Amino acid sequence: MSAALDRNAKTIAEFRANEGRVGGVFAGAPIVLLHHRGRKSGRQYISPVMYLPHATDPDIVYVFATRGGACVNPDWYYNLTDAGEGVVERGTETYQVTVRELPGAERDRVYAEQARRYEGFAEYERQTAGVRTIPVLELGRA
Repeated sequence: MSAALDRNAKTIAEFRANEGRVGGVFAGAPIVLLHHRGRKSGRQYISPVMYLPHATDPDIVYVFATRGGACVNPDWYYNLTDAGEGVVERGTETYQVTVRELPGAERDRVYAEQARRYEGFAEYERQTAGVRTIPVLELGRA
């Protein structure tokens, strides 16, 4: 098992054992588990990611396809946008979501708020400047 898959497996187990809370690099951060199907392989995947809750609608969260500041988007981004739907584990709840990629100024506003709350996101944006714009997905309870 690769180091990244092993780390994800440990994070997933910790998330489920602690009602959605984890330690390590995610300590204190809001985390969801994204369930998505590989668009080429058809395999089911689960990816732990940080999220930003919508300001007024508890059924909407935003996720950020940072891939840790890499020059390419994470696979889960392509899988979710291709399918237009997925499943989220948030705290002790598991539910279906629809997927919408935020455009332009709306994306910029939401990303700026996440970067204000978590400085690592500002660094990811600096690392990808001129290479790619980090996508922001809105996940709404279906």
